[in-house]
Amino acid sequence: MRPELLNPLFAEISVLKGVGNALSKPLDRLGLSRMVDLAFHLPTGWVERKRVTRLDPADVGQTIIVTLTPVEYRASGGARAPFRVVAEDEAGNSVSLIYFGRNSGWPRKLLPLNEPKVISGKLEAWGDFLQIVHPDHVSEPREAAAIQVREAVYPLSEGISGARMRDLVGQALERAPELPEWIEPSVLARRGWKDWRASLLSVHATPDSRDARRRIAYDEIFSGQLALMLVRAAARKRKADPLHPTGKLRDLVKLPFAPTGAQLRSLGEIDGDIQQSAPMLRLLQGDVGAGKTWVALMALLGAVESGMQGAMLAPTEILARQHYETLRRMLAGVPVNIAVLTGRDKGKAREATLMGLADGSIDILVGTHAIFQEAVSYKHLGLAVIDEQHRFGVVQRMMLTAKARLNPHVLVMTATPIPRTLTLTYYGDMEVSRLDEMPPGRQSIKTLVMSVDRLDEVIEALGRHISGGEQAYWVCPLVEESEASDQAAAEARAEALRMRFGADKVALVHGRMKGPEKDAVMERFATGQASVLVATTVIEVGVDVPNASLMIIEGADRFGLAQLHQLRGRVGRGDKASTCLLLRGNGLSETARARLALMRESNDGFRIAEEDLKLRGAGDYLGTRQSGDQSFRLATPEDIGELIDMARDDARLLVERDGGLASERGQAARICLYLFERDAAVGLLKAG
Repeated sequence: MRPELLNPLFAEISVLKGVGNALSKPLDRLGLSRMVDLAFHLPTGWVERKRVTRLDPADVGQTIIVTLTPVEYRASGGARAPFRVVAEDEAGNSVSLIYFGRNSGWPRKLLPLNEPKVISGKLEAWGDFLQIVHPDHVSEPREAAAIQVREAVYPLSEGISGARMRDLVGQALERAPELPEWIEPSVLARRGWKDWRASLLSVHATPDSRDARRRIAYDEIFSGQLALMLVRAAARKRKADPLHPTGKLRDLVKLPFAPTGAQLRSLGEIDGDIQQSAPMLRLLQGDVGAGKTWVALMALLGAVESGMQGAMLAPTEILARQHYETLRRMLAGVPVNIAVLTGRDKGKAREATLMGLADGSIDILVGTHAIFQEAVSYKHLGLAVIDEQHRFGVVQRMMLTAKARLNPHVLVMTATPIPRTLTLTYYGDMEVSRLDEMPPGRQSIKTLVMSVDRLDEVIEALGRHISGGEQAYWVCPLVEESEASDQAAAEARAEALRMRFGADKVALVHGRMKGPEKDAVMERFATGQASVLVATTVIEVGVDVPNASLMIIEGADRFGLAQLHQLRGRVGRGDKASTCLLLRGNGLSETARARLALMRESNDGFRIAEEDLKLRGAGDYLGTRQSGDQSFRLATPEDIGELIDMARDDARLLVERDGGLASERGQAARICLYLFERDAAVGLLKAG
C-alpha cells in the first residue's frame, strides 16, 4: 500500500482546475494522467524575454516584452492568409502582429484599436518591417509584471498550449510533499545536493539546474538499483535443486572445432552456479556467432546428466525451430530426447509432447511462449534457458520458472552486446558471463558503404554473386514506424528483383505473414531453393544459412548501430568470404556519417554497443520495454553512465549494512521505491 505521504502526487490530473474533456486527449498522448506524471514532465528548454519600452531592430531574434497600441487591421484575401494588426510603441515605431489560421474576429477582440496592451513574442524582420508572429502573451498593462522574463518550455501535444502546460505543472508541483531523505548522508554531502522537493522545484524553475537534475536522476537510478538488490537478496533465500553435471553426455557431443576459452570460462561459471542450492540467474552475452548455443547446450546437458529436464525459450517460432534443428544436429549420437513446442503444434503431436514432458521421457524442450502455458507440465524442470531476454515480459519468465518443483536455474542469453551501464541497469540482479572471442573458422565480414545512386551497380553485383551459386539477404529500409509501410517497401524491392532474376530466385518475408507461410519461405531460402531473401526489419532474419555470404541493407543510414551489426552477423557463417553492403541515402547527417564509418571499420559488437548507446536512449536500445522492466523518465544515458556505480553502492550499503527497508533510511527508501513505481518491480523483476 502506497504511503499516504505520496497520495497527493498520485491523484488523477482530472482534479486540477480547468482540466476537462478537451484536455484529456492531448494529456493522454503525452502519457500524463497523474500529478506525478506532471511533476516529472521536465522542461526541454527555456524562453528568455527582454523587457523593453521601445521597438529596436537591434533586438531582432530576441523575445521581447513591450507595451503596444493597435492602430490598424490588415486582412489579406483567403481563409489561410495572415491577419495583421499594426501596432505602435510609445515612440510611434510600428510592428505587425501576425496571426495565421484564425478568422479576423479573434485578433480584433484580443487587440482592440487604440487600447494599449502588453505584448510578448519573438521580434522578427521582414524586409524593412518588424513583425511578431503569434505573440505568446497579450495582457492588460496592469498585468505586465505577470509575464515572466524566464519561462520553461515543455513537450506539448496538439490541443494544449505552453501556458496551459506550465499552469498544470505548477499546480502539480504545489502538491509535491516534503519527503524524508533516502540518500546516504556522505553521498549527499559530497555532491552538495539539496533535498528531493527543492531539487524538483529547481529543475522546473531555472535552466541552470544541473545539480538539481542530477539529484532527481540519481533518485530514479537509485530506486532501480535498490529494487534489483532486494530481488537479488530474496533470490538468495529461495531454493533450487543443485545440479551435478557428470560430463557423461557432454563428452559425446562432437564439434568441428574446439571450444574457445571464453566458452569454457562461461560454462565453468554456469557450472559453479547450478551446483548451488540457490537458483542461478546468469546473463550470457555474446556477439553474433560467438558460440552461445554450444554453451546453452552444455548447460542443458548438465541438467539432463543430473536426472532433470531443461527448457529453451525463444522469442519467435522461426528462432525456436532453428534452435531445435541446431541442437538436434549437435546432439547426433547423444542419447537425449529433444522436442519442440510452439503455438503451431496441434492435435496428437502436441499431446505426445505434453505427455513426454509430464512423464520425463523428454529431456530437453525448445519452444516459444507456448512452453509455459497452463497445460504444459514438467516432471522435473532443472534449468531454463531464455534467448533474447528483453523480448519477453518478466511475468512470462516467472510463469516458466513456476513450472519447476523448486525454482529452476535460469540462463538468459542475448546476442545484443549490451553496454556495461545498461547491464547494471537492466540486469543488475544477474551474474554476467561474456563471450568475447570468436570460434575458429568464423569469417570476418568486409563492410562497404555505397550511395543508393549506385543501385544499378549493386544489383549487377548481386547477379554475379548468385550466379556463382551463393545466396544473399536484402533488407529493406525502415520507411516509417509501421509494419504496413515496411511490407510495401519489401514487396516493391522483391518484385523488382524477381523481374531481373526470375520469380523462383527471390523469396520475400515480412512481419504480416502468418507463421506457417513465413516458415515455408525461410525453408526455401535455407535449403537453397531461393537465392535472395528480401526481408523487412520487423521479423527475425535469424536463419543460419552458411551459404549466404552477402548482406545488402538498403537505407542503412536510417538504422541504429546495434541493428546494423545484428543484420551483418547473418552472413559470415560459412567458410566463404562475406560482405555487408550498406546502401546510404544522400545528405547524411553527421551522426549518420559517423555511424556508417564505425560500421565500416569495426566488427566489435561491444564497441558498437557503447557508441550506439551514446546516440540513442536506453529504452530504444533494448527495444520495447515489457511489464516490470525498468524505464527512465528523468535519467538520461549520460546520467546513468555517471551515477550508476554510486547508486549501486548506495543501494548495497542500505541492504547489507544499514538494515534494509526496516531501518530509518530504509523507510525513506521505501517511499523512493513507491515514488518511482519500483514497488511493483520488487515483485516482478525476479527474471526467474
